[in-house]
Amino acid sequence: MTPITTNPALVDFCAELAKAPFIAVDTEFMRETTYWPRLCLIQAASSEVSGIIDPMAEGLDMEPFLDLLRDPKIIKVFHAARQDIEIFVRLGAMPLPMFDTQVAAMAAGFGDQVSYEALVRQMLKKELDKGSRFTDWARRPLSDAQLTYALGDVTHLAALYPRLREQLAKAGRLDWVLQEMGALTDPQLYDTTPENAWKRLKPKKYSAKYLAAFVATAVWRERMAQERDQPRGRIIKDEAIDEIATQAPTDPDAFNRLRSVSKGFGASRLGESLIAELKTVLADPEAHAPDIERPGHRPAAAPSVVELLKVLLKAKSDNAGVATKMIANVSDLEKIALDDDAPVDALKGWRREMFGEDALKLKRGELALVLNGARVEVVEIEG
Repeated sequence: MTPITTNPALVDFCAELAKAPFIAVDTEFMRETTYWPRLCLIQAASSEVSGIIDPMAEGLDMEPFLDLLRDPKIIKVFHAARQDIEIFVRLGAMPLPMFDTQVAAMAAGFGDQVSYEALVRQMLKKELDKGSRFTDWARRPLSDAQLTYALGDVTHLAALYPRLREQLAKAGRLDWVLQEMGALTDPQLYDTTPENAWKRLKPKKYSAKYLAAFVATAVWRERMAQERDQPRGRIIKDEAIDEIATQAPTDPDAFNRLRSVSKGFGASRLGESLIAELKTVLADPEAHAPDIERPGHRPAAAPSVVELLKVLLKAKSDNAGVATKMIANVSDLEKIALDDDAPVDALKGWRREMFGEDALKLKRGELALVLNGARVEVVEIEG
């Protein structure tokens, strides 16, 4: 098996893929020691053709394939798509429209986050060879066994997609999955702008001094991780951001007293750089602290109500053959227990129709949960 390594071969391959209504896509990448994922292979298949692209090949122009990802007439099929999307977004090609078979499987009754191997086994009655799973995909040359393993990820996916889509359409759930794709392709999910890095973390205090240092440290870490192409945790850990914001160290000795940073960090080049950032923002915390609302005290939800909602959710999930995780989580249930108008997805769209309305009825005493053998049934109470 020979990967595609030349521009003419890539143009020809993409021309064949462009004839199909959908293409299955997967990637192999390495990122254990880097911030940015290092793209090593791209696998793609339609019902008619399949192939492997070597993006590491010298002089290979990826635009013909990226144009396919951008083509609104072709559905791009992935399994557990988020990391693949992250890679392609960085290359300037959000894959739209797209379909994630892992999400689809959750709606089709295959459980929470079903693996690709399990889905292939259950739907196609085939066993995947896992022998090359832990390959160093950046090493060249790759063996035929490794390439065959990689290609199988998309040839089976191309066979799965029509069956899974048809199953969802017959069950009236295809629109549910298509709605979920909108969330997966939200550009904000893949935003790596350093100035927004702090928004993914949870501050524990709300004073201007703490917030100014918290934001400055998170932004600094993201910038350093990107510039050095190292994982965030190699720069400093998440817990260090809170400790730095709390202690506000502005000299090497102060950093040496912190538990969450390595010994000698304050006197290192990284430490000197962070100290300079902290001195700047701490000179005028009010000007550098973000304007965020302090969370108000929220009463705890009654445990008995939350437990009833959990039973209802499990019953609804089991009876409909939909993964519970796709409908609601414990945090959602706690919010519903406190507020009939809670701003949660479980009270919107198809989730409200399947679960949310009955959750509110259960709270009002209009529903009962009845054990019928090993099955929990939902029974309306006549007024």
